[in-house]
Amino acid sequence: MADNIPVLHVCKEDFIKDELPLVVFIHGFTSAKEHNLHIAYLLAEKGLRVVLPDAKFHGERDENLSEADLNLNFWNIVISSVKELEKIKNYFFEKELIDGKNIGVAGTSMGGVATLGALTQYPWIKAAVSLMGSPHYQKFFKYLVDSYQKAGYTFPLSEEEIQQQFDALYEYDLSVHKEALCNRPLLFWHGMKDQVVPFAPTYQFYEEIKPLYADNPEHLAFIAEKDAGHKVSRKGVLETVEWFVRHLR
Repeated sequence: MADNIPVLHVCKEDFIKDELPLVVFIHGFTSAKEHNLHIAYLLAEKGLRVVLPDAKFHGERDENLSEADLNLNFWNIVISSVKELEKIKNYFFEKELIDGKNIGVAGTSMGGVATLGALTQYPWIKAAVSLMGSPHYQKFFKYLVDSYQKAGYTFPLSEEEIQQQFDALYEYDLSVHKEALCNRPLLFWHGMKDQVVPFAPTYQFYEEIKPLYADNPEHLAFIAEKDAGHKVSRKGVLETVEWFVRHLR
């Protein structure tokens, strides 16, 4: 537990009491913290401290919600994950297990969405990796609402409530707060055949922010795999590890 948030804490035994660079890795929708242990292991082997939290309504925090109810709570879960990053960071900082200057955040799918939103909130994030995430909170919200309705679900929110949720996402929407990036190292991985989180809008965002990284182009990268769908490849995993090894020192 880290401030009442269930987490897995992974690092080399030799460094267990040392102040280390920290990576917080956020899992995807309907997943759980244990499903990313392979990534945590590879990061820990490189001398990093890794924390894998369970998102709200997931893993140890499961409340047996139906798939429909989980879908309705998607943005609630995302924003909760963003807010809980601060608690996790403070917990390990107060225990003198991290130096506070070398903190990375990464995530898969929903976790990638949360990672990109967190960049709008926390200047202390030094480097980030989005695996199949989207920076377009408001546009992606509309996309999910449309997908939900096309799937035949009766949407239980009024137009006014939908608008309120839409408006509440503005402050976390990296696509309209690009200035928050501040040249921080950011890696994207996305399969071009992704049917869950559309590839094109995220790649367009990457193209839009390239000028912001003109002085340090090595701080920005996008790995697109033409035959990949909504599943991170081995290449994506290994590139994630190398990104943090390179930038959290």
